[in-house]
Amino acid sequence: MDVTRPRVFITGAGAATAAGIGVAPLWEAAREGRSAVGPLELARPLRSNIRIGAQIRGFDPAAHIESGVLAFCDRFTQFAVVAGDEALAQAGLARGERLGPRTATIVGTGIGGADTIELGMHNAYVTGQRVDPWSVPRLMPNGAASQLSARYGAQGPSFAVASACASGTQAIGLGAHFIRAGLVDRAIVGGAEACITASGMKGWEALRVLSPDFCRPFSKDRNGMVLGEGAGIFVLESEEAARRRGAEPLAELCGYGTSSDAADIVRPDASGAASAMSQALDDAGLPPGAIGYVNAHGTGTLANDAAEAAALHRVFGEGLRRLPVSSTKPIHGHGLGAGGAIELAVTLMALRAGIAPPTANWTTPDPKCDLDCVPGQAREVAMRYAMSNSFAFGGINAVLVLGQP
Repeated sequence: MDVTRPRVFITGAGAATAAGIGVAPLWEAAREGRSAVGPLELARPLRSNIRIGAQIRGFDPAAHIESGVLAFCDRFTQFAVVAGDEALAQAGLARGERLGPRTATIVGTGIGGADTIELGMHNAYVTGQRVDPWSVPRLMPNGAASQLSARYGAQGPSFAVASACASGTQAIGLGAHFIRAGLVDRAIVGGAEACITASGMKGWEALRVLSPDFCRPFSKDRNGMVLGEGAGIFVLESEEAARRRGAEPLAELCGYGTSSDAADIVRPDASGAASAMSQALDDAGLPPGAIGYVNAHGTGTLANDAAEAAALHRVFGEGLRRLPVSSTKPIHGHGLGAGGAIELAVTLMALRAGIAPPTANWTTPDPKCDLDCVPGQAREVAMRYAMSNSFAFGGINAVLVLGQP
């Protein structure tokens, strides 16, 4: 590890997922292997064989966001604001404190305001009703980043990352690099997504990647993924900035790697995924053997899980036999652009607790996924470092490495 390089700490974490509002209910569900997937609840009718999803049920945005702000927030931005409030509060940064030009805000999303887009289309083409005059600020992918930057007076760089299912992970990695480069002292980063809509479900169903019953990552009887929604938001700070104000580091963000398959737009390639993992290890200055747990991308689709397993074998070699690798998507669903950020929250808690959460719903070994995927129940693991993988349509790969602070 390069001891001369500025260290980046996570000082705050927040989440909004189907398991509940907050990191605590997410971690409890992940640790216990308790799925938050349930019957779909949609605003508009859907004729489909896919009737399940990991939705945040009973969510009342007005209980969390002021009416004057809420009018401009799509559901994905609402999740980001709620998770952001938790992260900033944990970091000890109050709402009334203007964070100024040395704070960046970078939030990833795959689509942005999907609910606003669908409602606008429905009104324009079906009902003839007036389209909401605030549709544009609600649907724009940078809506979450802009609302968080305004909410906390963060006047540094602010933008969205739109890299499908790698969006949140790339946003977090970029925030860390901004800090290391000295561009900012602090970054509010993460991912947010809310695209479980009737039209969105039909699109994913047409791709034939959705499971009608269970998400079973790495299991031979896996038959697809289950969509989820939510957000994961973090506060990153340089070591100097965190120590200056007495903030307690939750973990160190040690490494970030990203790559492109530059091949098929929907079929993953093991070489690209392996490259991102190797880059993240190199960035952290760690050998593969230092990693004590991997939170896999693990969607539960035939192609993704086999490609990720092959990539893990390339990177970790014989050491993979002793390395716990689990997917928590059966718990919180596939959060798409939020997925990497939600899974980083799980990885953070796994690192701090010394517990590898299980891969829920796993039933049967698959020779193409020859991994210790922690079936059945969580396991105590002595770990100093942990890895979180995110791989996206478009051949985009992103990986983060966390370490004990």
